[in-house]
Order: sequence, then C-alpha cells, then structure tokens
Amino acid sequence: MKISGLNLDISWKNKEENFSKITEQFSDVVADIYLLPEMFATGFCMQPAEIADRNGETLKWMQEFARDKDAAVCGSVSVEDSGKFYNRMYFVKPDGSWEKYDKRHLFSFSGEDKVYTAGKERVVVNYNGFRILLQVCYDLRFPVFSRNKGDYDLALYVANWPEKRVAAWQHLLKARAIENLAGVFGLNRIGKDGNDLVYTESSHAFFADGTELSTKDGNIISAEFNLTELQDFRSHFRFLDDGDRFAIED
Repeated sequence: MKISGLNLDISWKNKEENFSKITEQFSDVVADIYLLPEMFATGFCMQPAEIADRNGETLKWMQEFARDKDAAVCGSVSVEDSGKFYNRMYFVKPDGSWEKYDKRHLFSFSGEDKVYTAGKERVVVNYNGFRILLQVCYDLRFPVFSRNKGDYDLALYVANWPEKRVAAWQHLLKARAIENLAGVFGLNRIGKDGNDLVYTESSHAFFADGTELSTKDGNIISAEFNLTELQDFRSHFRFLDDGDRFAIED
C-alpha cells in the first residue's frame, strides 16, 4: 500500500486556498492514501469560533477529493459539533464513507485544552487489508494510548510540530514503530503559521524495525507498506506477546 503525504505550507485561516494548493500539488501523484497535516485547512488555530467547520465543508471537499483520486484521504480539521469544538481527524474512503478520530491529547502548552474538547475513543480504521490507528500531533508523546494490543498494523500521525521541538517528533515516531511492531507514517507541515511559529520539513515513514521507508519528491513524501513483510517480521520477533497488561482510565 502506498501512502503519499503533503508537506503543506498551510495558508492561515484560508480553507479555499489550502484546498487549491493540495489539489494542485497532488495532481500527478498516485497513491492508496493521501495524507494531510493537522488542521490542514486553516493551520493550528486557537480561535475555533472563527475557523471551525459547522456545515462539514472540509469533509465534503475531502469526499470529492477521494472520489476524484479513487483513493482514501486523511487529515485533521477544526470542527464544531453539538456546541463543542474538536480537532477531528477524518479518514475518507473513495466511496465517500468516512470515519473520525477526535484528538485525545490536547496541547495544553498552547491552550488547546481550553478551547477544544478532548476525544475519548481510540480509533482503528480498516482499509485495503491494513488496520490503521489514527493519531494527531501531541498524541505522539503518550505511548500508552498508542500501545499496540495486536489491533493495528500501521499508525498515521498528522501534526503541526514546530521546528524548535522537532527532534522529539522525529525520535518519537521511530520509537512508536519499534515498540509497537508497526508501520508509522508521520506527516508534519512546513512554513510559518499565524503565530510566527516555524515548521521545518520533518515528515518520516518507518518500518516496524525503525528502518526509514520514505522517499521525497519536492513537498511530497511517499512510502510503500507491505503487510506480508510486516506479518513475517512480527512472527519472528513476538515482542508484543510479552507486554504488560493494563487499561487506560479517563
């Protein structure tokens, strides 16, 4: 399965401009899943009342994109739902059906927890034979939540992770792949946001042993994941069988 992500220089609070950028930069790219950064339509904005989707406008655009590409598209969006705001990750399939994951770990350092509501459900999507765990940015720092209980093969992380802390992002992505015997694809944004935070190109894809899988062509990062190879690797190194048993409490 091929995944292609866009290292997007997100236009601040400008959905239509970002949709246009994405469509153009992916125009000649063929993949099974197209991956977009955290809050790709607006940037990581702490004024959800100004930018949040209320009528599913970004989801509708994603559905059109998925149908046009005959592939899945995945990324996170600021949305209002039943009077609350969520940093919501959508996984949209070619037929327009979709699943969602609401970011559980809100970035208190920026005040995200004051304006957005944390999700509670861990979400694994089934697509093209792969079981895919959906994760957003700050979730990466909490390994208990992403602990592989034998229920996923690949984890997708989308982020707005600034340059000043990017070393942690890069090291933790590889660690999640190794400790969970899973493929990991981490997509970060690039450029500068409306708060003058700088984002450097730092997207990566790893095999379960920590081997880098990604290839880069301009702002496009791609990786091929082979389920047979992953299953074979797991059959030889059955480390998950020795993991401690525990449950996450709210």
